Amino acid sequence: MTTKNNEIESNVTYYNRHFPAKFSRAKNAFLFADDGKRYIDFFASAGSVNYGHNNDFIKEKVVNYIQSDGIIQGLDLDTLAKEEFLRCLKDMILDVKGYNYKVQLCSPSGTSAVEAALRLAHKITGRKGIFALAGGFHGMTLGSLSVSSIKKSTSDYALIANPVTFVPYSILTVDSYSPISYIESLLENEYSGVETPAAFIFETVQAESGINIIDAEFFRKLQNICQKHGILLICDDVQVGCFRTGNFFSFDDMGVYPDLVIMSKSISGYGTPMALLLLKSHLDVWNPGEHNGTFRGNQLAFVGAKAAIEFASLINITDIVKRKASTIEKYLLDNIPALSDNIDVRGKGMIWGIDLNKLNLEGIGCDCSKTCFDNGLIIETCGKHQNVLKILPPLTIEDSVLYTGLEIITSSIAKTINTI
Repeated sequence: MTTKNNEIESNVTYYNRHFPAKFSRAKNAFLFADDGKRYIDFFASAGSVNYGHNNDFIKEKVVNYIQSDGIIQGLDLDTLAKEEFLRCLKDMILDVKGYNYKVQLCSPSGTSAVEAALRLAHKITGRKGIFALAGGFHGMTLGSLSVSSIKKSTSDYALIANPVTFVPYSILTVDSYSPISYIESLLENEYSGVETPAAFIFETVQAESGINIIDAEFFRKLQNICQKHGILLICDDVQVGCFRTGNFFSFDDMGVYPDLVIMSKSISGYGTPMALLLLKSHLDVWNPGEHNGTFRGNQLAFVGAKAAIEFASLINITDIVKRKASTIEKYLLDNIPALSDNIDVRGKGMIWGIDLNKLNLEGIGCDCSKTCFDNGLIIETCGKHQNVLKILPPLTIEDSVLYTGLEIITSSIAKTINTI
């Protein structure tokens, strides 16, 4: 007797409802269903396979490690795989960029690293509050939810782990509003009613709220304010790190040096679970065993992560991303205005959003995503009313496949507009 997933699996599943196929294999920028249909992947498993599905270079390293009977689960024991990854990260990324970070291996999900960052900030400063940018999303555990401003994720939770002050930036604002002046007034006006926080958490690109690009000048000014008031600056680079915006860290070209950096998703290189908290050396005040987790010793993730850094260097991935980003931008600017003057596009590197909200057509985003799926393209929605199409392909996508995917998007938008 064959048991269907929906007879035994929880109702909490989400993506299989939007992409209703049974997938059997994947390669680079393609997913293959068991009925033989091929789909172009503009989703990249929510940004966790930046280097493509089953990347040959990374796969060879992982398979060879398994075949050599390398240890698979190591807790925080010293292992050769961990040592080689940490050395590679230091030599090829951190030292090259001049970052003096230590590496905390967290339980293998981004939200776990967010929890570690928040907890460490409280421990260091002795303060309870947190500042966060409105529009941010940081995970699904209690602390992470408390610093996320998306209502659909937080509305059912009566408990709030941290007193949080949200600072509007690109949403909920008016033309005369200055986020920097607002932050300064909260911190320096004794009648603001807001205590100096332990930390300020941010994303350089707010992916879930609609691909909102935060200006580098804002971050430079924010860094100065945080240094002045002893506030730790936390960058959540879970989705847009690992070369998604062109550089390994999304803030590399901004003149900003966060105190704490959270990484997950593509850090393992091969889609295996992994999360890191990078912290400036002087902030490493943990006591042994004070913050831990069983699966922070995923050795396959260490092997894949090292191989991913080597692969990125081998192919000069920064130049590749910048070139493909120009291809995406040019295509969208050349073709989207012909569909409607009320469609906005914005992005950086290889994460772009097509904002359909001004069309004032209910459900337009999800309808376009469904039409794309019917035509062989997987693309997620995000933002207000889920009306922003999120372009998030593997960084290694072939040029011709990228172009075909973009064509499917524009034709699907045109078809959807004409049928609603």
